[in-house]
Formats: sequence, structure tokens, C-alpha cells
Amino acid sequence: MDDPMDRAQPPAGRARTRLALGLILAVPLLAVAVTFGLPALKARAASTPANPHGKFQEDCSLCHGADGWKPAKISKSFDHSKYGFALTGGHAATKCESCHASLDFSKPEQLCASCHEDPHRGELGIDCGRCHGARSFLDPARMRRAHQLTRFPLTGGHAALECESCHPATAQGQMQYVGSRADCAGCHKADYDATTAPAHGPAGFPLDCANCHSPRTWAGTGFDHARTAFPLTGAHKGQPCASCHGDGVYQGKDPSCVSCHRANYDGTADPPHAASGFPLACQTCHNTARWTDATFDHQATRFPLTGAHVTQPCSACHGDGVYQGKDPSCVSCHRANYDATTDPPHAASGFPVDCKSCHGTITWAGATFDHDGPYFPIYSGTHLGRWNACADCHTNPSNYAVFNCLTCHPHDDKATTDGHHSGVINYHYDSPSCYGCHPRGTH
Repeated sequence: MDDPMDRAQPPAGRARTRLALGLILAVPLLAVAVTFGLPALKARAASTPANPHGKFQEDCSLCHGADGWKPAKISKSFDHSKYGFALTGGHAATKCESCHASLDFSKPEQLCASCHEDPHRGELGIDCGRCHGARSFLDPARMRRAHQLTRFPLTGGHAALECESCHPATAQGQMQYVGSRADCAGCHKADYDATTAPAHGPAGFPLDCANCHSPRTWAGTGFDHARTAFPLTGAHKGQPCASCHGDGVYQGKDPSCVSCHRANYDGTADPPHAASGFPLACQTCHNTARWTDATFDHQATRFPLTGAHVTQPCSACHGDGVYQGKDPSCVSCHRANYDATTDPPHAASGFPVDCKSCHGTITWAGATFDHDGPYFPIYSGTHLGRWNACADCHTNPSNYAVFNCLTCHPHDDKATTDGHHSGVINYHYDSPSCYGCHPRGTH
């Protein structure tokens, strides 16, 4: 229906009138909408739940089902390793809330100490994985491997020990690791003090048990005597410690043979060591392989043994019991041979008592007197083979300074000999004159 006012107004006026009427009608409608629409919008917003998992944005169906929002059921397709922490071992069976105290999964804690109370009070660092595994918190194998990187690698019997054996609990009930002693005495001082065979403490044994004991077994010691002033050789190796240390002395023990073998020295009669003044250094004649069959090194004395002397028993020269200061001259043993010899008669002829002038040590017979050098050549020159015995020239057996040249041809013919020496000054038909002009037996 046309409004009379509308027809009376020009076109521009009619437009302004319609706008005013629209606004008048719109205001009540907006008021209605505000009054009845906002509560509905608020109700719809209130029905949408807030995300309790923080910024963790994944498909809800990984944990929740359509049949019921609670309790959550983790889908098999949920891969925890995608978020930087794979669930293995004991972690795979652990409830979510054991590690996620809050449902805000956008702030995960991956440090072991965030879930596990550190019984070591930070002594061993925050990486529990060095000793513990996810399969089992008590993983002895892993712990032993970790121990190999310390200053005390576990070997032998140590590898099978419980941690508490070396790391006892403190007064607060916590085991101490950092600062634990790594020396043997730190754990074994009680064993050291209680040992009586031998008594370690009174004997002054070192506290370093490794000198004698092995981590493989505490029993069956293996003391290295070779590192001492008295290395064990021969029969000494099989002797019990008490054989030499029965007096309880270990430190500063006298290493000389006689400190153990004085009774053997004093009791020996063949030869009598003490009476003969034998040296107390048993190793001069004895060795450690066996006490009997001593072999005295005569070569180190002033009378080295050669020839037949080597095989003679000691009593052949030392039957008088004299060893120290024994006269080394030949005649001290061979005077009877010297006196009894008749061809030539040594004593009657005034032969020197130095037997080696003619005799050797290989055999007593077959003496070879050096007649050619200092006296007259009979083993060489014109007289070689012209004689059979010493008496051929030495006609006075009691004085070998007396000799006779005139018994051999042609000298036994005085007339002929005189003729051969006609005009020779100081010629005499006697042996000394012959020797005076012919000292080497030549014309």
C-alpha cells in the first residue's frame, strides 16, 4: 500500500524514509537475537572439551575409543619411539601415569632421574643407562661392563661379587662409589691381619695383595721370589716357605747359603769343611739342583787342574786335610816319586824338585827333559839317535854334572883324537875340553 507521505516526498526523501524505518525495525530484532542467541552459543562452546595433553596433537583414536572416552586404551599402532623414547623392557609394561604425572604430554621428561630416585646421590652422574637397562633395573652384566671403564676393572673372583661386597652401605643406607679405595687393603685388610701362615703383619709383608694373590682365587699364592734378592732356582723352588722362613723372618732375611745350611757345612766330613777352613759360600762347590755331587772350581785357584789331575779325587792331593794354603809345588804331592826314581836318580843327581821341568800332567812316564836348549843337543843335530840312555854320557849316576864324551867313537882313540887337534890351543883330551869347544856338538 502506498504511503501518502511517500508520494508527497521527492525520490531522495523517500529513500531516507525507508532506511529509517528499517533501522527502527532492526533494532528490536537484534535485541531479540542477543537476548535469546548468546546463551545458545555459550552452551555450544561449553560442550567442546579442552585438550588436556597440551600441544600433543595426534588422532584421539590412538588412545580413546568410540564406546567410551575413559578409560583410555592405547592402540597397538601407537609408536612411542616417534616421540624420542622407545618403550622397551620394563618400560613397555609401565602405565602411562608412572612416567606422565601430568596429562600434558607436550613436556616429556626423558632423564632417568625424572622417574627414578637416584640412590647414588649424583655420584655416578645422571645417565643411569651406563649401569642399568630397561629390561631390568638390576643388570649385573651391564654393571660389570661399566666397571671395566673405571680405575678398578673387575677380573677373576671380583667379577662375580655383589656391589655391596666392595661398596657397603653408609649410615644413611646408601652405597658409596665415588672415592672408594681401589687398593687391595681397602677390602682385604682383615684377611691380611688374620693370616698366620705366614703372619703377614709381624713379618712386614706389603699391603699390596697382588704381589702374592690373584683375583682369580685367593688361595694358592704365587709370590714372585724372583723379584727379591734371592731368586729361587733348582730344588729351592719346591721348598715350602717355612724351610727358609721358619724363624718368621721375611723382610731382611740373610740371603747367604750358610744362613740355612750351616748344619750341613758343620756336619760334612768328606772333606771336613769347618776344620779345613772351607769358605761359607756354599755355591762355590754346590748348586741348587742337588746338594750332593759338589763340583769345586779348581780353575779359580792358584793351581788349575789339567791332564790327569782333573780326574783325581780330592783326597789324592788333600789327603792330609789341608785345603787352605796348600803348597802348589809338584813335589808337595810327588816327593815319593822323585825320591824313588833311579833312571836317572833324581835325588842323588840333584835334579830340581820342580817336576814340570820334565814331566807333564797328562802322564807321569815319558818325561822330556829339555837337554837341547840350555845344555847339549841330543834330540837334534849329529847326536840324534847316537845314545840309548842317559847313562851313556852321564857315567856318574850321583852327579849329572859329570859327563863323558870320550866313550863314543872316534874319541875313544886318543892318538887319533890328538892328531885331529894338532895345533889347537888349550886342547886337552878330556870331556870338559870337548864341550868347551863343541857346545852344540858340531865341528
